[in-house]
Amino acid sequence: MEASIAEQLKRQAATSALEHVQNGMVLGLGTGSTVTHFLDLLGDRLLTGELKDVVGIPTSNRTTGEARQAGIDLIELGDSSRIDLTVDGADEISPDLDLIKGMGGALLREKMVAQSSDRVLIIADESKSVDRLGTLSPLPIEVVDWGIQGHVQFIMNWGGRASVRMMSNGENFKSDNGNLMLDCRFSDGIKEPAQLEAELQARAGVVESGLFLKVADVAILGTDSGPIELGRKS
Repeated sequence: MEASIAEQLKRQAATSALEHVQNGMVLGLGTGSTVTHFLDLLGDRLLTGELKDVVGIPTSNRTTGEARQAGIDLIELGDSSRIDLTVDGADEISPDLDLIKGMGGALLREKMVAQSSDRVLIIADESKSVDRLGTLSPLPIEVVDWGIQGHVQFIMNWGGRASVRMMSNGENFKSDNGNLMLDCRFSDGIKEPAQLEAELQARAGVVESGLFLKVADVAILGTDSGPIELGRKS
């Protein structure tokens, strides 16, 4: 998909997501290129008065900067007793609305905010839709900077391969939390994501995984024929 077309579809999904936002809401604000469109559009509606008294809880330093630039008032996680709606992107979306997230490096904070939300709305272009998780995007895993080879071997035992994420200057990528990121690739996708997630959560040294299972309530996909809204199957 051409970059310009992909951006059009992302903005289409972001525009449709605004219909879920109401006055006075506390919003979780995800991270990524599709969310950037949402923040821009949300800022415009706040500026014109179409929406009022909306505050956001950002999931990354990047989102904090973009939201402030858009004129969105921000609070921190815990400042409000509830988050009405989180709007976030995804790197992969399965038919059951299970997700892989974290290529933007914000998966820990994204999951913390999502778990505190009444509803989670995912926005993406149609290229993020997959039949099986792990077929297009690597699975990011945030880990502490010690004993990494043990996690690499663990992923090998699952039939995958893991590598430490690097920046263009050759240095290790570090999350906003100061941790390293492993990108894990599976040639045939992840056959049992729920089991893998359970085993990752039980591993000391794993801070968080990019498997977001049974987290999303709704997904809006931008497509050539218009936005498609999908609900999670119970």
